[in-house]
Amino acid sequence: MPNYSVNGAGLGLRRALLGPLSSVTPEQINFMEVAPENWIGVGGRLGKQFRSFTERFDFLCHGLSLSIGSSDPLDINFVKQVGQFMKEHGVKAYSEHLSFCSHEGHMYDLMPIPFTEEAVHYVAQRIRTVQDIIEQPLIIENVSAYAQSGKEMEEIDFLKAVIEEADCRLLLDVNNVFVNSINHGFDAKEYLMKIPTERISYLHIAGHYEEAEDLLVDTHGATVKQDVWDLLDFTYQHHGVIPTLLERDFNIPSVAELISEVDLIKYAQAKAGGLYEP
Repeated sequence: MPNYSVNGAGLGLRRALLGPLSSVTPEQINFMEVAPENWIGVGGRLGKQFRSFTERFDFLCHGLSLSIGSSDPLDINFVKQVGQFMKEHGVKAYSEHLSFCSHEGHMYDLMPIPFTEEAVHYVAQRIRTVQDIIEQPLIIENVSAYAQSGKEMEEIDFLKAVIEEADCRLLLDVNNVFVNSINHGFDAKEYLMKIPTERISYLHIAGHYEEAEDLLVDTHGATVKQDVWDLLDFTYQHHGVIPTLLERDFNIPSVAELISEVDLIKYAQAKAGGLYEP
């Protein structure tokens, strides 16, 4: 059976990092993640640079435009392109957001799906279609949201129902859990404890912006806050040590700073695994 998993601590690869990260080793960054939309069909110098990374590192695809919850028809041709891209570069797995970003055209934002039974069945069927095409499980990510329109169930119950009916995997974004817990007033630890461990493929952590005491914005443009590190520790304690990736999309610091933050993931993993002695 193919191995769809990664290990350790990872980092999202952006085009701006191709040069700066060229001498980084898989011991420093254990795996990487890219948006397939940014690389499908890219050739020339950039394509060669990208290939130099996929030949050395384990890779995951983290999509932006599948729009799994949209009322628009599923873009079957795009899914096939993703599948081919993964085969070309030996990408281990494909993850996407439990959201939608199109309605009669692209909206260029990730919008929350209403938490309803009808939406569970609709989204689960679309996930199954994607899985049939790529011939492996799709990994679905819980998303940050600033409104909960049409809500008939709690977010955690909606998430669990979708992944169970679709028989898919979960990309658990710890920062998104924290952001939503503040924005919508729920207990982040209780949320995490309700997630089935066996469904989790890997984790995301990232920085966020504090707009107000009761409004956090998921930006991926700052260092990870201490509250999120604490929640990551709790996640490891409850679910075990799981591969974890640092997302940094804007205000990208030096490679040394990025690696230092990746090292903090490794420290948390070693501490949770009993491998660290202070």
